[in-house]
Amino acid sequence: MTARLIDGKAIAAALRARIGAAVRALPAQPGLAVVLVGEDPASAVYVRNKAAATYETGMKSIAHRLPGSTGQAELLALVARLNADSEIDGILVQLPLPAQIDAQAVIAAIDPAKDVDGFHVVNAGRLATGADALVPCTPRGCMMLLREGGASLVGAEAVVLGRSNIVGKPIAQLLLQADCTVTIAHSKTRDLPGVCRRADILIAAVGRAEMVRGDWIKPGATVIDVGINRVPTFDGKGRLVGDVAFAEAAAVAGAITPVPGGVGPMTIACLLDNTLMAARRRRGWR
Repeated sequence: MTARLIDGKAIAAALRARIGAAVRALPAQPGLAVVLVGEDPASAVYVRNKAAATYETGMKSIAHRLPGSTGQAELLALVARLNADSEIDGILVQLPLPAQIDAQAVIAAIDPAKDVDGFHVVNAGRLATGADALVPCTPRGCMMLLREGGASLVGAEAVVLGRSNIVGKPIAQLLLQADCTVTIAHSKTRDLPGVCRRADILIAAVGRAEMVRGDWIKPGATVIDVGINRVPTFDGKGRLVGDVAFAEAAAVAGAITPVPGGVGPMTIACLLDNTLMAARRRRGWR
């Protein structure tokens, strides 16, 4: 491998340590409420990891676990109670939600000041117009990884592969704010490999295992792999891979994130940082 590895675990650990120090200096504990509806195994693991990281930094973690049969009205009523709770600074409703619940209606019901996922249209609009906003956690983490990884952002040609509201669109906005020249590519893009080869910075967020091959990478580029996909193995356990064929890309790129151990740890750390930010703004703490 010739590429320098961008260690998301180490960078996230340092961020959590800074958050913990800041929390200890506050007059009270920030509170994060996490709502899980149903029994999706991946979501349950993610919620447990979030709770553990929240406790580690000295914040309060309040979990609400609801059955998969929960109706939309019941969930919206819980969100309304959390909005009104002065000790709750951040509200996160774990996605995906069961089919009977309109996820967009639930996101829209969250107080934008407590929207630590950064998905509310108010925060999306503020991000798009360059105003202060609670920014989605994965894109925030990607930007930290780029900066910690030594990427030169000003004037760089950045390609974002994926156009979701959760990652693709917000990371494009953040890259624009950092003075990159940004292209959003997707499944309908003509000559997708050629577009990716132009990138000084390539953000892969499409959810397709090892879609981005080594010959899609510009020599010396910085590659941030947001994907996390489980592929089968002979022992039946499976293994996690990203959207980028890591070994191939690492032979060409200048710097690259691994999967696992790259973007994933940063997403949780940035959730905690968003909760700290929301608490300071709501309660007038410095």
